[in-house]
Amino acid sequence: MRNLDVTTLRSFVAVADLGGVTRAAGVLNLTQSAVSMQLKRLEELLGVPLLDRSTRAIGLTAAGEQLLSYARRIVELNDEVMSRLTDQVFEGEIVLGVPHDIVYPAVPQVLQRFAHQFPRMKVNLITSFTRELKAQFQRGECDVILTTEAVLEAGGETLTTKPLRWVGSPGGSAWKQRPLRLAFGRFCIFRAGAIAALDQSGVDWEIAVETESDRTIEATVSADLAVHTMIDGTEPRHLEQIQHGGQLPDLGAQQINMYVTDKGRKQVIGHLADQLRQAYRAM
Repeated sequence: MRNLDVTTLRSFVAVADLGGVTRAAGVLNLTQSAVSMQLKRLEELLGVPLLDRSTRAIGLTAAGEQLLSYARRIVELNDEVMSRLTDQVFEGEIVLGVPHDIVYPAVPQVLQRFAHQFPRMKVNLITSFTRELKAQFQRGECDVILTTEAVLEAGGETLTTKPLRWVGSPGGSAWKQRPLRLAFGRFCIFRAGAIAALDQSGVDWEIAVETESDRTIEATVSADLAVHTMIDGTEPRHLEQIQHGGQLPDLGAQQINMYVTDKGRKQVIGHLADQLRQAYRAM
């Protein structure tokens, strides 16, 4: 009887999600050689290659893709059993703050996995602007926050750096109009940079919508009445990145940063932070 090792499967899933051994090793707190050795043992046990190493970016073979879904389920079941039988002391609430525009696609998956691992813990998700989330964190009202910023402040860590994109209605033409009609929140951290880029490029603009409601912004933009800016890969299905061919200025890049409290429940909060770290680095 041959048995799969959960630790090895966890490393395999991390490499598949993060796209490489180096990133996986950082998330798992292992050395690169240790992760590589685990993957080698797994391939020897199954007798098939799992990773396609023919290109610079590591990909999965057909067998690796087939194993991945099983590996996820085995790891999740392992974590659920361990949490239910050994982690009963973890009860209470964690307050997680995330800007509205980066909730998807990562946060729902993280919350689902965390709920399986710590069924007695409640995660209270709040969404707001980066400035407000940082103020709440400073007041001790949030345990973990994610932010979208151009720089990292003391006490935080950068999970990923992604380009900022112009977004509009699918197939829309609002981006061609001059003055360019913009939809922004009053406290949107991207607003000043986008306006400065337009001014520097000589593109006339006007504020079409100024609101505190992200839903209002999305509705206006999806109706092709204005354009907006979002981090690459976070746009919802009813919006799309504008292929403007250089007619709109480049917006540079933004960091997705994480700040974690150092007060109490470090172990369970650390688990949530680890899952957020892995999810956003995989984006």
